[in-house]
Amino acid sequence: MNSENPYYITQAQTLGAPLVRKFGLEALPTAYLVIGEGTSAWFFGNVRGIPFDKPKIAAAYSLAAQYLGMRFVYLEAGSGAKQSVTPEMVATVRKVFDGFIIVGGGIKAAKTANSIIKAGADGLVIGTLLEQTNGLKKFTEMVKSIRR
Repeated sequence: MNSENPYYITQAQTLGAPLVRKFGLEALPTAYLVIGEGTSAWFFGNVRGIPFDKPKIAAAYSLAAQYLGMRFVYLEAGSGAKQSVTPEMVATVRKVFDGFIIVGGGIKAAKTANSIIKAGADGLVIGTLLEQTNGLKKFTEMVKSIRR
């Protein structure tokens, strides 16, 4: 939603819509919001990243997404991000968004994952961690920690 390139806001979805219909797929209207800058998602998406310390901006985008009929918000710091979306931002978005909140990017520790879930996230995207040495072990510990 915060790309400066209209292709990523409406044109890609327009190109994909006939295929969603053709194959009878369920459309999952999702607001994809890039948080911060310096990641591949930020660069290739031509994004005006939402600053990590501006949770009200993320909340405003999320509320607009809800009013546009979107049921999901994905707060994305980007693959391999140096920091994750803050729990404060997640909590601020949760106050205004009634749908499913996904958070991804920069989640490297169980403590971080727990704080994001406790702040109101419904799901986490963990990718780069799994690619690292002992990543599966760290991921398993993270899942066990969240389930407690």
